[in-house]
Amino acid sequence: MLRGKLSAAAPAAVALAILAGCSSTPDADKTATWSPNKIYSEAREESRSGAYEKAIPLFEKLEGRAAGTPLAQQAQLEKAYAHYKAGEQAQALATIDRFMKLHPASPALDYALYLKGIVNFNDNLGIFGALARQDLSERDQKAAKESFESFKELATRYPDSKYTPDARARMTYIVNSLAQYEVHVARYYYSRGAYVAAISRAQSALTDYKDVPALEEALFIMMRSYDALGMAQLRDDTRRVMEKSYPQSEYLARGFKAKQESWWKFW
Repeated sequence: MLRGKLSAAAPAAVALAILAGCSSTPDADKTATWSPNKIYSEAREESRSGAYEKAIPLFEKLEGRAAGTPLAQQAQLEKAYAHYKAGEQAQALATIDRFMKLHPASPALDYALYLKGIVNFNDNLGIFGALARQDLSERDQKAAKESFESFKELATRYPDSKYTPDARARMTYIVNSLAQYEVHVARYYYSRGAYVAAISRAQSALTDYKDVPALEEALFIMMRSYDALGMAQLRDDTRRVMEKSYPQSEYLARGFKAKQESWWKFW
């Protein structure tokens, strides 16, 4: 009889244990009773402390909880920034694009464009880039071009935005970088004895960009490449252009420069 009573009681005990476990599950939504302002405050605090992995889901909850309000829009933008700071570039860009699609008339659209430019700008090279003394001109330029377009749209549509001065400065950096990239490739070809290819890339820089420092080296690479190919007339013509454009050129006096910190890196 005792054994039978124990057997009958077992399922009930198991059920009670399960219920007790459910009531204290760690997956319970602690924000269930929070107001939108409370969620926002907590998300901001996590973000400010650098705990972006905790801030992001809070911003996502706020988007749903405050849907249709300016606070939800703010949550989207701050979530995008948190993704960016967490090194999640693709998620940051997707969040910004979604914001711009859903809120084309938002008063925060200038910031969205600025943030999109910053995410693509991505000048943080990390320790390995620093060790290699790598700069933006030596990496893939697709993101740099997309960054430029975002900054350009910001400057065109919102010339008086508080973000526009910095965007314009970064546009200058990017243009210099893109020109330097062509020259970087031209110099690589020259160092490998591929003189025709070096001339072609140097000419691309001269054709596509105006008034940027990299053009001085582009002319020098062309002059040296023509000389290596035995094309004396083109070599001398290029030298004359260089002497007129850069009368104090250190390239003409000393040849190629050693690798230096980029002059236009100012942040």
